[in-house]
Amino acid sequence: MVFTPHRLNEKILDPEDNYSIVVIDESAVPVREDVRGACEILGLDPLFVANEGRFVAFVRPEDADAAVANLSGHPLGSGVCVIGRVSDGHRGRVTTRTSIGTTSILDLPSGEQLPRIC
Repeated sequence: MVFTPHRLNEKILDPEDNYSIVVIDESAVPVREDVRGACEILGLDPLFVANEGRFVAFVRPEDADAAVANLSGHPLGSGVCVIGRVSDGHRGRVTTRTSIGTTSILDLPSGEQLPRIC
């Protein structure tokens, strides 16, 4: 299954689905340095800023290496990586593992951070 990053939390919270908990390794999420810098200056979270050309794919753990290899082989596949996992826990929750090793809940944004241009 494939979702854009900003729709991930909505999909996990969908009562029709059977996901447990999604754990995202914050340090594994590829964010360009210029984007990271702009977000820091503006006080925005890069996980919630509208972006183009990104998606999240759910694959079985045993298929992750093959999926990364296949996507990396595509001309647009630079930066392909595993950023998290699905595990048992509180159903319908997305969490992040921070760079200092703590875990926090990734809440839905209370509104749009930036308007979409396209």
